[in-house]
Amino acid sequence: MNQINKMGNQKMFPLMVSMALPPMISMLIQSLYNIIDSIFVARLSEEALSAVSIIYPLQNLTLSIAVGAGVGLNSYMARNFGAGNQKDGKNACVIGFIITAIHYFLIAGFGVLVMHPFVLFFTQDETVMKLCYDYGYVVMIFCMGQLFHITIEKIFQSTGKMLIPMMLQAAGCATNIILDPILIFGLFGMPALGVKGAAIATVIGQMVSCLLGVILFLKGKSGVTLPKWKDISFNGAIVKSIYAVAVPSTLIMAFPSILVAGLNGILVGFSTLAVSVFGIYYKLQTFVYMPATGLIQGIRPIISFNYGAGNRKREKEAIRLSLIIIGMLMTLGTIFFWCFPTQIMDIFKANTEMKEMGVVALRIISIGFIPSAIGNIASAVFEAMGKGTKSLIITLLRQLVIVLPIAYAASRIVGLSGVWIAFPIAEMTAAVYAGTILIKEIR
Repeated sequence: MNQINKMGNQKMFPLMVSMALPPMISMLIQSLYNIIDSIFVARLSEEALSAVSIIYPLQNLTLSIAVGAGVGLNSYMARNFGAGNQKDGKNACVIGFIITAIHYFLIAGFGVLVMHPFVLFFTQDETVMKLCYDYGYVVMIFCMGQLFHITIEKIFQSTGKMLIPMMLQAAGCATNIILDPILIFGLFGMPALGVKGAAIATVIGQMVSCLLGVILFLKGKSGVTLPKWKDISFNGAIVKSIYAVAVPSTLIMAFPSILVAGLNGILVGFSTLAVSVFGIYYKLQTFVYMPATGLIQGIRPIISFNYGAGNRKREKEAIRLSLIIIGMLMTLGTIFFWCFPTQIMDIFKANTEMKEMGVVALRIISIGFIPSAIGNIASAVFEAMGKGTKSLIITLLRQLVIVLPIAYAASRIVGLSGVWIAFPIAEMTAAVYAGTILIKEIR
């Protein structure tokens, strides 16, 4: 319990560093292996890179459901631990595992049913379609490792234990990075599986993270002990409270899937090359946003705990410090995209046309990084307080309501650059709204 109590007593900046640094490193590792995945696939062909970009929305949907349920569970457990309610916190842990199992069967079945019509919506090229199926069926049917790993990760984080989730993520990423070239290109006597090899490497990495997490959880490293069967209460109120945050959080995480699918539909009207460029950007932007996401994972249980304990002073301090740190991260990301776009595109063996298109896209879209700090923090604060609807509205503005209509309209007026312009416009608009309601909440 000392690990949990520190969230209410320890000095805020050292606490935030200890809580946020491990998930920040973890997210950077995650970003790195996503980018390396794309680099290897890009060496196969432009069609292979397009196929992975097309399947990305379905992958992100799976991740969205896993993280959304995990955030709901994390928020509920941390708030109850802050209020001294150990019983409901532990009961929620059991319910979280049951929910995860149900989600897996629903996701796998959904993936099998929609794969063909989903791919057909974006391409009729038989080569690209086959590559989509090779990659997509594997990552959807065998996603159980990812789902249970994230649930266990959020349980650890709810008690303030951030280092172990980082280690789990690092183990899975290292496995993926090692297996990628072996399975894609057929090294060490293995058959060359192409994009299917990339998918298999991904799910094996997820299973490694999951199995290590299960072992450490069963050894009691999370600080949460499962109640005896006779003491478990399958309380509908707990399920409702978890989903009150989980549903908005899932939708928030799923918006990029809808956004990418919608934008791919607009971009394919220009060329499949435009789809590939956007796919590269979306991989790269995780390298900027993932450290911020890691910080949010660190501060969310701190805010939840102190909100449950009624300590508003510490809440405000956590919000202020996190805004400063994320603002700095976003500034660095903007500078990087503006100064080195050509070198970035060279990593992906971009031809002259792709490079020219990519340089323009990276510079325009990155203008929205700095104002996005306000929207990111505001969403996290409201999730931590159990006010998922406010978080949902902010993200709707950032990632869906504004971007797609402007991208469509502007692309008809100024061409492809109109799609990229939509991003900073959406971030700036959402920042104004998010800042207004966040200040009101703090006061």
